[in-house]
Amino acid sequence: MGTILCLHGFGPEEQEKIRRAAPGATIVFGRSAEIGPDVYRDAEAVCGWNDRVAEICLQEGAKLRWVQTWSAGIDSLPLEKLRQRGVLLTDAAGVHSVAVAETALAHMLGLTRGIHIAVRSQMAGEWHRPSELSELYGRTALIVGAGAIGTRIAELARAFGMRTIGIRRTPAPQPAYDRVDGMDKLDEAIAESDYIVNVLPDTPETRGIFDEARFRLMKPTAFFINVGRGASVKTEALVEALRERRIAGAGLDVFEEEPLPSGHPLWALDNVILTPHTAGHTNRLKERVADLFAANLEIYLRGETDRLINLVNYDKGY
Repeated sequence: MGTILCLHGFGPEEQEKIRRAAPGATIVFGRSAEIGPDVYRDAEAVCGWNDRVAEICLQEGAKLRWVQTWSAGIDSLPLEKLRQRGVLLTDAAGVHSVAVAETALAHMLGLTRGIHIAVRSQMAGEWHRPSELSELYGRTALIVGAGAIGTRIAELARAFGMRTIGIRRTPAPQPAYDRVDGMDKLDEAIAESDYIVNVLPDTPETRGIFDEARFRLMKPTAFFINVGRGASVKTEALVEALRERRIAGAGLDVFEEEPLPSGHPLWALDNVILTPHTAGHTNRLKERVADLFAANLEIYLRGETDRLINLVNYDKGY
């Protein structure tokens, strides 16, 4: 086994967990600025990603064979170069499930109970009581992208007494959902739901999937929540639907352009909650990535690379 390079600053407990998975291996822990180019060239496995991995580890003569990302999304990586070099790629799907699901529920609750209105009133020093507030109980939540994160969202929604519908490429019954449909049933499911929660990755098939036609399918009382990828939404269509009150509101953690530009219409809309792509952020992230990487490292060292957890299919893009 060549050098194992672990980026982004694992703590002592996480480092020990990774060392136990590969006894005797050369493992380098550090942040980008602390690591010399020779370490990158010698790295057979990298946990994490930065510009120097892209610059050095994909050169001719470099030893890279496997990359474990810290994120579920891989759209920002040079996938074609990785494929050409024969590099195995595993993502961190599932690592962010708890944090992203709780963020989605926070958006849903905030919009439903008027928390966004109350915060604005508080900042203005005004006592303003909305004329009407609703509840999650008894409503229908549509989870578009019923993978690990989507299923955790469905479990939380169920705890609030909601009905849940899942959408995924290969539908199959799951305990967290009242039903699971394929993508061919997306429009029908949007029309009957009170909350449309997007958890889709960024792939050629998902880009712009939420367009003007689909926002017109939504009930005027329905909310759109996006904790998936910004590229799956046509932002202008969403802004118009919100401005014209054709939908009740939106909770957005991701955007087509990030950071969201100053002066963008979304900043000023009073029926929107914005968070700056923080849904997956949690103080337990390093712990969970270390657990995943250690488990995958044991599999990799056994030579069972086809059994790696979250192994990316380059043809599918996830």
